[in-house]
Amino acid sequence: METIRNFDELIEHLRQREGMRRVAVVCPYDESTQGAVENALKAGFIEAILVGDTEKIGTRFSDYAERVSYVETADPDEAAAKAVAMAREGKADIVMKGLVNTDNLLRAVLNKETGILPKGNVLTHLTCAQIAGYDKLIYCTDVAVIPHPTAEQREQQLRYVLQLARSMGVEEPRVGLINCTEKVNEKHFPFTVEYKQLIEKAVAGEFGRCIVDGPLDLKTCFSPAALHKKGIESPLEGHADAIIFPDIQAGNVFYKTITCFCQAQTAGILSGPQVPVVLPSRGDSPENKFYSLALAAL
Repeated sequence: METIRNFDELIEHLRQREGMRRVAVVCPYDESTQGAVENALKAGFIEAILVGDTEKIGTRFSDYAERVSYVETADPDEAAAKAVAMAREGKADIVMKGLVNTDNLLRAVLNKETGILPKGNVLTHLTCAQIAGYDKLIYCTDVAVIPHPTAEQREQQLRYVLQLARSMGVEEPRVGLINCTEKVNEKHFPFTVEYKQLIEKAVAGEFGRCIVDGPLDLKTCFSPAALHKKGIESPLEGHADAIIFPDIQAGNVFYKTITCFCQAQTAGILSGPQVPVVLPSRGDSPENKFYSLALAAL
C-alpha cells in the first residue's frame, strides 16, 4: 500500500476499496453531521444507520435509500445505547456522534455490561492533521480524553498511533515524544523518564518497525533546520509522522492552535473500543467530520 499523504488521497483510497463500512450515527440532527454523512455516502464508502428521532432527521437522505436505514428512539440515551449495541453485536462497524452530549454517548460506550470497551483496553483520542507546509499527515494523541496518561496508558497510546499510521501506509512510523525541552528531567517532568523506557522498548522491537525518540520539542520533531541548529542528534531527523503529548493540556492547545491559526484540516477518532468511535467537537466543520468518518472507515 502506498503511503496516504493527505485527505484527498485517503478519500480516493476508500473509493477504490471494495466494501463499505456500516456507520451507526447517534442523533444526526445537525447540519454538519448530516453533511459529513452525505459526503461519505456520495463518496461510496459507507452505509448509514441513522439512530434517533426520524422526524428530526428529516428526508435529506432519500436519494440514498438503498444505503440508509433508520432506527427510531425516544431520547438520546436510548439512541446511544442502540448504536453501541449494534456495534457490540457486529451490526455496525463505526459509531458516530451527532447532536448528542458526549457524556450520553460515552456512558453507553463505557458501560461495563453492555458497552464496547474490552477489558484492559485504554480509551484514548487520536488525531490526524493536514497542515499547509508539511508534506505529509501528522498523527497525535491525546487531545481530548486522558488528562494525565499513566506509563501504561502512554504505551497504549503509542501502540494505537503506530497502528493508525501503518493503516495509512507508513511502513516505519517516526514518533516524537513531546516536552518543552530535549532533556530528561525526573524532578519537574517525570514523564520524560517514561519516554526513555518507551524508546528502549521500541529499539528492542516490541512495537514492530518504528522509530521513537524524545523528549523533543515540537520544532525539533518537525524541522530538520531547528534540530541541526540546536545541535541535537535524533533518528527522527526532523521528519516525524506522529507525536505523543505529555498531557491533555498540551495536546488540546496544539489542536486548537493548528485549527484556529493554521486552518489545518483534521480527523479524530476514539481508539480502544471494539469499533472506532467518531466523536467530533461541536466546533468541528462538516469537512473535518467527514474526514473523521473516512479515517474511521479506513
